[in-house]
Amino acid sequence: MSTLISQDQVDGHTGGDPRRWKALAVLTAVQFMLMLDVTVVNIALPNIQADLGFSTEGLAWVVNGYLLMAAGFLLLGGRVADLFGRRRVFVAGVLLFGISSIMCGAANTPGLLVAGRFLQGFGEALAAPAALGLIAVLFTDPKERAKALGIWGGLAALGGAVGSVVGGLVTDFIDWRWVFYINIPVVVLALLLIPRLMSESRMARREGQRLDMVGAITTTGGLVGVVYGLLEAAENPWGSSQVLLPLLGGLAALVFTVVWESRVPEPMIPLRFFKNRTRVTSNVVSMMSFASFYTYAFVATLYLQQVLDYSPMETGLAYIPLTVAVGIGMGVSTALMPRIGVKPIVVIAFFGSAVGQFIAASGFGSDASYVGGFMPGLVVFALFNGMGFPVLINGGLHEVTGQDAGLASGVQSSMQQIGAALGLATLVPIALRYVNDHAADGNLPEVASDGYALALRVSAGVLAAAGLIALFLLGKVSTAKRDAHAEAAEVMAEDAHPEAAKA
Repeated sequence: MSTLISQDQVDGHTGGDPRRWKALAVLTAVQFMLMLDVTVVNIALPNIQADLGFSTEGLAWVVNGYLLMAAGFLLLGGRVADLFGRRRVFVAGVLLFGISSIMCGAANTPGLLVAGRFLQGFGEALAAPAALGLIAVLFTDPKERAKALGIWGGLAALGGAVGSVVGGLVTDFIDWRWVFYINIPVVVLALLLIPRLMSESRMARREGQRLDMVGAITTTGGLVGVVYGLLEAAENPWGSSQVLLPLLGGLAALVFTVVWESRVPEPMIPLRFFKNRTRVTSNVVSMMSFASFYTYAFVATLYLQQVLDYSPMETGLAYIPLTVAVGIGMGVSTALMPRIGVKPIVVIAFFGSAVGQFIAASGFGSDASYVGGFMPGLVVFALFNGMGFPVLINGGLHEVTGQDAGLASGVQSSMQQIGAALGLATLVPIALRYVNDHAADGNLPEVASDGYALALRVSAGVLAAAGLIALFLLGKVSTAKRDAHAEAAEVMAEDAHPEAAKA
């Protein structure tokens, strides 16, 4: 048996050693930082573009590089942590994230910044699942574990929510480079304290058990190729080599991944997972939801700063109603789920979000006001988008039990990040192509407004299509509230400490 359990973990089951809460504080701070980094960069994008000379389609890689690496290696990161030691892998991920944050902050060329963002995404893919596993073995009492996971998940959500405001303040009053440098104190704190606050833990490793490195690499490489080809379509014809070569190469890599996963003994994602129609539908529409959400955040930021001349701080503050409306939507959804079921809420959420994006598109004008033009669509879209989050978690965990809980959690997170990247790669170029084609027709702010509005209208169509898919393909889903992280942690705790899990 290769499982290692510290005395602290045994004491944690009886409530003896308070170090587990100190360790949780550090793990939560790191997760807050990781989630903050997803959104904090958005507000700084126009400044980054001006300083480093990014093209607008190239600017999307500042977001996509992070998302693709995190999505492509998330499942592998969890497996590496389980087999080689969760503390060791967590420290490695945090260290890589810190080094790449310095690299991003010091970047003087677009290529160097994008490379740093790729490395940051890989750091998250190592650190986030390892942190979840550490919480599982630190808190062996189910009630304590639920409380710990609530704190961890709540502050992670807060990190994503306040990222826009923090990004605006830092960019306006200091410099855009500090949206990356602010990670360093948290990284140093974690590297100093984690080895002192917890011992190593890992699951029992079967003889001959291997990691599916090929699957992880071909998945990520395939996604990068597809996204790169789609972004190139903003400036080049669809039949050009600049578009077709990366696009077809990426698709070939993804097809190879499917073939490989069907034959390898220890696949990263067993293909049997995709046999459940309701679960697959939930993940597909989640991907479409995040594609539209990130498209909105990207084009709205460019619109506010480049068309309406908002400062970064004003842009960050402009997103506060979005954060509030998403929270209200999630609360409404959670309250309604036991009464009307999952499927009706999913359908309402998607069609409502589509209406919100149509309203948002109609408010994008070269001289629009915030209250009368920008905010109404923002609030409607965010409210209904928030309604979809809790119910889609239930759908993604449909008929999932036992060892597949961790897999389902990882697949759901990966699909969301893939959706975000694909949204930026497919919907943002619609706006860019429109601007390129009509730049000589009138004043540029008006043309840019029309281009951004066009991207949002297409994005609204994506949301409406997702609503139709859910209406016809989503089956009956249990209305009992489920938490992907909690269920994954339960399995990890059983693997690491079966005696405590049974107590």
